Amino acid sequence: MTPLPRLRVRFTWVHLAALVIAAFVAAPLYWMAASSLKPQTEIGANPPTVWPDQATWSNYRDAFVENNFGTYLLNSAVVSIVATIVVLGLSTFAGYALARLPLRGKAPIMISLLMISLFPTIALAAPLFLLMRELGWLNSYQGLILVYTALNVPFAVWILRNFFLGIPKEMEEVAWMDGASPLRTVLSVILPQAAPGVFTAAIFTFTACWTEFLIALTLNTADSYRTMPVGLALFGSQFTVPYGTIFAAATVSVLPIALLVLIFRRAVVSGLTAGAVKG
Repeated sequence: MTPLPRLRVRFTWVHLAALVIAAFVAAPLYWMAASSLKPQTEIGANPPTVWPDQATWSNYRDAFVENNFGTYLLNSAVVSIVATIVVLGLSTFAGYALARLPLRGKAPIMISLLMISLFPTIALAAPLFLLMRELGWLNSYQGLILVYTALNVPFAVWILRNFFLGIPKEMEEVAWMDGASPLRTVLSVILPQAAPGVFTAAIFTFTACWTEFLIALTLNTADSYRTMPVGLALFGSQFTVPYGTIFAAATVSVLPIALLVLIFRRAVVSGLTAGAVKG
């Protein structure tokens, strides 16, 4: 077999494998969205229906009207967006310092950040509860924002530091020769070049905050401050489980993450691959 046909065969198999993986990932999402439009009696039908025989939007109405899901979404949006902005602000300058400045002990710092990012969240729940109780920040936005910032800064620093290492130093030297200050250099020269890495860190941070369950369950017990994962887990009662309502709420909760990934998919891929060149 000549090299060209062999390359075409390999290309075909790669695409076929990608389609199989995509179908495997998309199937549960499709089933969730389709089930959200089914009446309760059709959800447990045997054999199951691939698409609802009588589509209904009542599950979405029950989620937002009867179960206060709109408040949970708003709480998650406020906490996730503010925490992501704070994380980006801190990790950008920390990542730049670790990548460019002649600091001592860079390796121990990076190892410590990695260890912190891998630390199990369940071990922090009780100490964080006691700390927030002393601060009077239980059932508040600022408590969750502070905790989410502390938990996500290490991983964001890792991403941005590796990306900054891939930016040529000559760009900074030219800016300094033109009289730009270090802060002006970072904001006007480095950040535009590091935009894919910033988008990558932002999406990972937002996703982590948006889907976090344990800390939100521990710190915010009041219904008016519950976030989306906690509110979704508490749907139903002792005797009934409203599967249709749960499917509807879960479908809505997935949409922001799906839209972010679709809109910024190229920036995310570029940010992840660029950081793999430097260590």
